[in-house]
Amino acid sequence: MARYTGPKTRICRIFGEPILGNGKYLSKNSNPPGQHGPSKKRKAPGEYALQLKEKQKAKYTYGVLEKQFRKTFEEAARLKGVTGENLIKLLEARLDNAVYRLGMSPSRPGARQLVSHKHVTVNGAVVNIPSYQLQPGDIIGVKEKDKGNTAITSVFRGKNAKFSWLDWNETEMSGTFVAYPERESVPENIKEQLIVELYSK
Repeated sequence: MARYTGPKTRICRIFGEPILGNGKYLSKNSNPPGQHGPSKKRKAPGEYALQLKEKQKAKYTYGVLEKQFRKTFEEAARLKGVTGENLIKLLEARLDNAVYRLGMSPSRPGARQLVSHKHVTVNGAVVNIPSYQLQPGDIIGVKEKDKGNTAITSVFRGKNAKFSWLDWNETEMSGTFVAYPERESVPENIKEQLIVELYSK
């Protein structure tokens, strides 16, 4: 299963923000990676470079490679409404992302691993596909025999209250995908319109 496994801090430095988690190292060195460091004069990026960078940011944020990202974009373009907002909604509806948003894992890579290793259920059935698209009303839970496994449940921290499109049941160790989120509710700093312009070329 393909995914990025390189240094996370390097990716954070490229975009100047902690898109892959802890950003404590950015305070020490926020310069883009490269041998010349801050002394190297960098020319202002062009329109295409800005669009490409925004797409790369979205891909790294959600842990999606190009082929799957393009497929998600094409699906977003087919839906009614604004294509860019539809893209964010579909990315947020991925099973691994929902597991992360529900607080069942401290990171998206960790959530992806939980799903891949068959610890997560959707509507009572085990699903091990991280890209599985949730529908409103779907219930995400932990496999019954894993509820007593502290290696899994000890990292549960509960849902952040600002994620209103999800509902978490502490007693049942399960969450509900209530609805697709509105764009303003998603905290990721992604300019999705630039991605739409890139794919429209």
